[in-house]
Amino acid sequence: MKDVVTVLYLFGFERIGVAVSDIYFIDPNPLAGQEGAERGVRLEVRMLEPGELKGSIYSARPITVDRPIWRVDLLESVSGAPGSFDRTHHHPAVRGWEPGRRVFDEQLSKEPLKWLGERLADLEGVLDQAGVAHDEVSPADVAGLRERTPEILETVGRLLDGVHAGALGVSPEAGAGSATSIRASWL
Repeated sequence: MKDVVTVLYLFGFERIGVAVSDIYFIDPNPLAGQEGAERGVRLEVRMLEPGELKGSIYSARPITVDRPIWRVDLLESVSGAPGSFDRTHHHPAVRGWEPGRRVFDEQLSKEPLKWLGERLADLEGVLDQAGVAHDEVSPADVAGLRERTPEILETVGRLLDGVHAGALGVSPEAGAGSATSIRASWL
């Protein structure tokens, strides 16, 4: 097994955060047509919980990155061409810690960063689709996410570039062709 480094970015607002990581994935129970290894970038909108200081006013603050609300997987099959986005999908609703079914959207696969930017700039619409009450987030969350969407998209783009270059979203096993289940990612 080789050393694999996965990267995690977290953008935090008041009650929500956006977590972004590269991912290499082999589903042990794939849907028909979804067999084989996948690589790419996963983004999740998550609830955040600030903790109480554990020492002086200068101490580090504990932060809990809690339950996911919404997930986007900018994936492609490892056997395909980089940039194909042939496995790109989203999970409009997450129940507890389990994502709902994969939802494929032609526009998401065609223009993933544009599609993602439109969704992130419309947190209220994402919450509605996810079945999450608007009072679980604050107006500062909505405004902060909208304001930082370009920065988040830039980060996602850099991670995708790393995946397409073969530096990120790689298998942790040299012989992964025979593996039936792998998940290398923070998310």
